[in-house]
Amino acid sequence: MRTLKLWRLASGLWPNHLTLGKSAQALFSSRLIGAFAVLAAFSLASCSSEPEWADPEAHEKTVQLQEQYGPMLVGTWHFERIGERQRFFEQLTFKADGTLTGLRKWQIRSTVTVDGKETLTDWEDIPDDNGAFVGTWKFLWIRKNDTEGVNRLRLYASYKDGDYLFYNEDVTFGSADAETLRMKSPFYSFLSPEEDAWINYQRGAAKPNF
Repeated sequence: MRTLKLWRLASGLWPNHLTLGKSAQALFSSRLIGAFAVLAAFSLASCSSEPEWADPEAHEKTVQLQEQYGPMLVGTWHFERIGERQRFFEQLTFKADGTLTGLRKWQIRSTVTVDGKETLTDWEDIPDDNGAFVGTWKFLWIRKNDTEGVNRLRLYASYKDGDYLFYNEDVTFGSADAETLRMKSPFYSFLSPEEDAWINYQRGAAKPNF
């Protein structure tokens, strides 16, 4: 379409209001064809140019992060932690096309006083934080300042019925190998305060032990 517009522009250079001799017409035609060739070449070069990124370094490091860890991340991972007052299980399946599926089970209980004695209540599910979910994932390198950046894993997911947003955050990505996926998030601070909110997922599918 752009080339057609350029041809029409070039055609507009033809002096229709003049009557030229055969030699003059041939000379003008050759010049017109040459001008069209230059315009067409410019059009093709413009269409095939690489996109310009707002932060080329961030884009390059994001691509490197994806190439290094993307294939390793693909698969199923699980994490479980059981304590006195809360127990948590989550399974994540990362697919090569950038989609994500998962399952979470999270329960808590509290301490109450009965007849002057402290006792633990029954386990209860945390509302809106249990069930299966689907979404997407991708790596990002986020710039912190002029010289530093951080590796992120963007997770976006909702319940399968779509009524509630499950994940919508950029967790800090630590590493992934054949056995362990290491991530950090303010959300995880409830699960691993002693580890500064870092948690380790283990590779493979599993079921909760509660």
